[in-house]
Amino acid sequence: MIRVLIADDDPLVRSGLTDLVATDERLVLTGEAANGSEAVELARRHRTDVALVDIRMPVLDGIAATGALRALPRPPAVAVLTTFDLDEYVYGALRAGAAGFLLKDTPPDDILRAVHVLADGGAMLSPTVTRTVINRFHSPDAARARAARKAVRRLTPREREVLAALADGLTNAEIATLLRLRESTVKAHVSRVLAELGVTNRVQAALLARDAVT
Repeated sequence: MIRVLIADDDPLVRSGLTDLVATDERLVLTGEAANGSEAVELARRHRTDVALVDIRMPVLDGIAATGALRALPRPPAVAVLTTFDLDEYVYGALRAGAAGFLLKDTPPDDILRAVHVLADGGAMLSPTVTRTVINRFHSPDAARARAARKAVRRLTPREREVLAALADGLTNAEIATLLRLRESTVKAHVSRVLAELGVTNRVQAALLARDAVT
């Protein structure tokens, strides 16, 4: 079972997402939160695999909540919910550790599919939109760029190829096709890349790759 937490200050949105989760027999709701602080506390008390977090909430917003959720001993994958895809808040949430974002008008089936992808360690991002968000809001930082280049140099040539593909938003299956590898081999490479770079998910790896070429 995939344990799902919903955090949104709009009770109608929470109700709709709760009803949606109930339609999938592989999902179970672990809690509903009206703000980021409640979400972190619920995730601390109840094991959670995926958290759907509104990006704008009182008390603790979605960016801060994402960072706090990802810092837990058993961190859930986080997808932030937003009204605007090209949004500085989205970039902040990705930097904080979100594995993707979902527009609030995303079709229900696509939301369920996203939950499964996130639970499996994937990312829910459109490569085109992600590149646009990063290009618009990414601010060059010399110290961060130096640290990123140092981290990337620790990777093998093959791992750098995998990182470049991650930065383009490719899935494991797409990377396998591109590099002519087995998908299981790609998954192993991705795990080593994340560990070597000291990041928690594919999105942060992509952001670090961008820092390295700043």
